[in-house]
Amino acid sequence: MGVTIAGKTHRACGPANRGRTMATEITADETARSDEAAARGVVDRVNAAWAAHDADAFADAYTEDATMVLSGDRYFTGRETIRAALIQEFQSRHRGTHLLADIVDVRFIGPDAAVLITEGGVLVPGETVPAEERAIRATWTLARQGGEWFIAAYQNTRNVDGKLPGA
Repeated sequence: MGVTIAGKTHRACGPANRGRTMATEITADETARSDEAAARGVVDRVNAAWAAHDADAFADAYTEDATMVLSGDRYFTGRETIRAALIQEFQSRHRGTHLLADIVDVRFIGPDAAVLITEGGVLVPGETVPAEERAIRATWTLARQGGEWFIAAYQNTRNVDGKLPGA
């Protein structure tokens, strides 16, 4: 008798609980909702870091060995490389910009791995949606490490190319 938390049953302790089953049980649905909220929170952290032009907070959302592939043939490996790139970007062409990353899909591919798809792009002052040439769709591969979700791989593609013939 006891409470089931994350698949493990724990016995109620103490004389007042002897012979009783504890009423609190965390269900698989509650765990899934909690995991999804935490995974979505990674996107929120990245958006907030970009809005504050905080390259450290942005890079800290990535695993140590993360990869980032961006449109324009840009490929970065490792958290520190991502940090250095963002410091440079926030001081130059992305100064004063904001990031829009609306989550359109979340899928868990294991207990500690998730894939998110976002749509959005870089917003210049006064925009609420990105200009067509800056509109992107992105894939975020997340990994849970030490109980916290991080970006293990990120890739985006501009939408401006349009549909392929016959699509």
